[in-house]
Amino acid sequence: MNDIFESIAAVIRSRRTVKPPQMSGARIPDEQVWQLLSLADWAPTHGHTEPWRFVVYADTKVTRFCQSHADLYKQETPQDKYQPEKYEKLLHMGDKASHVIVAYMRRGDLPKIPVLEEIAATSCAIQNLLLGATASGIASYWGSGGMAYHPAMKEMLGLREEDIVLGILYLGYSAKEVPTGKRNVPLSEKVKWM
Repeated sequence: MNDIFESIAAVIRSRRTVKPPQMSGARIPDEQVWQLLSLADWAPTHGHTEPWRFVVYADTKVTRFCQSHADLYKQETPQDKYQPEKYEKLLHMGDKASHVIVAYMRRGDLPKIPVLEEIAATSCAIQNLLLGATASGIASYWGSGGMAYHPAMKEMLGLREEDIVLGILYLGYSAKEVPTGKRNVPLSEKVKWM
């Protein structure tokens, strides 16, 4: 294989999830986050719909987002299911992250394109961003917890009913050593070669 393939393969194999509390709190330059977003923008897209959208929070806006997220959890969770520790977790999730990005699929105007394809394209955009972060030495976490998938999150963000939040991305730096990757099922059991 050529050097480009080997470089891409190394980045793909070394991408790992780093939870936000394991981040250092050091700030990523905004220009670098824009570079990651520009990689996301090159995801595959059926019919050129480009359904990926990102809401970026930086500086004090990270704290405000986490406060709003925690408050949303408190407001929308029935009292018998409410967990104070979950509220605290959401409240402090971004304490050591540099940027928080809400990634969502904005449904386009071409009804012939299935929603699943728009979700897949947006997921590819997110993966491009995460791989770019790994290549740049930036730690990342793709979170789907809390209120990420709740209709109230869409309302908080001013999204339409047909739009779908795919996750909350936390970016930062970390001195945490990247663990060795593993796969539980051999590739040969995932492929049927005809």
